[in-house]
Amino acid sequence: MPAVIELEDLTLKLGPRTILDRLNGQLSGHCIGLLGPNGSGKSTLINTLLGFYRPAAGRVRIFGQDVQEHRRQLLGQIGYMPETDAFIADMTGVRFVRYMAEISGLPAREAMERAHEAFFYVGLGEARYRKVGTYSLGMKQLAKLAQAVAHGPRLLLLDEPTNGLDPQARTRMLELVREIRDTSEVHVLISSHLLHDIEECCDQVLILKEGHIAAICNLEEERRANLKFLELEVTHENGFLDAIRTLGCECASFGGGRLKIVLPEKIELRQIYQLAAEHTAQIRRMNYRRDSLEDIFLKAMAGTPPPPMPREGANGRL
Repeated sequence: MPAVIELEDLTLKLGPRTILDRLNGQLSGHCIGLLGPNGSGKSTLINTLLGFYRPAAGRVRIFGQDVQEHRRQLLGQIGYMPETDAFIADMTGVRFVRYMAEISGLPAREAMERAHEAFFYVGLGEARYRKVGTYSLGMKQLAKLAQAVAHGPRLLLLDEPTNGLDPQARTRMLELVREIRDTSEVHVLISSHLLHDIEECCDQVLILKEGHIAAICNLEEERRANLKFLELEVTHENGFLDAIRTLGCECASFGGGRLKIVLPEKIELRQIYQLAAEHTAQIRRMNYRRDSLEDIFLKAMAGTPPPPMPREGANGRL
């Protein structure tokens, strides 16, 4: 699949501080998650994708086009839902979205038609003539999504789309994101501190740490190759451990009847219970889980950021 976003030795500085340090990678997922702790560079990367910041070195491409060289053309293909509100409070919702669609390049009449469509799409059709300043937090988030999709972008950048939402509104927002992902040609990038939101929607994840790329992970491949982990505490082991190994499981014993087992994908939990019964091993405690995005994230955070790639020095050598 062709890359949606390409980072080539991307370095960005704000004053004397290096915020993004030589990022390299290709993102080609249909829905891409952007993760990292506060201060890791997530918002800075989004602003760089939008062309608001000029890199100190390297470049970033979207759909094969350099963001700085083709900024005007690309902005018409990008929808942006910011984390913070940027409404004109006295405007009606539909007028505001029409205004944003015109800024994105649509003629006035088409922008108005698209604004109405976008409001009905996100479920705010009945509130489109109300002033934005009277909207609740959940309605404002939906209005931000409406203005991001109204002009028909190819890439949608969502910065903390579920921020501050109650459970019902959060569920609705994630449903809309998945619908956009599954029923259109729009690629989506979601920046969020909520791992569950990313796991629910994304097929690829970019994890930042201290301005470096800590990991780029294809979640679909991870899910297919994922292993299942069991932690058991048994009494009267009676050959139970050796029997589990005959199933192709990796096992480790820690004394006191504590076992850790990695199950291949083809092995079901009921087979473990069956072997326990056959060997009269009593299972007193079991913890059963799959490796999750949380595990991937924590491993990335525990690792040391990779050193910058070597650059050509003044003497012409690496």
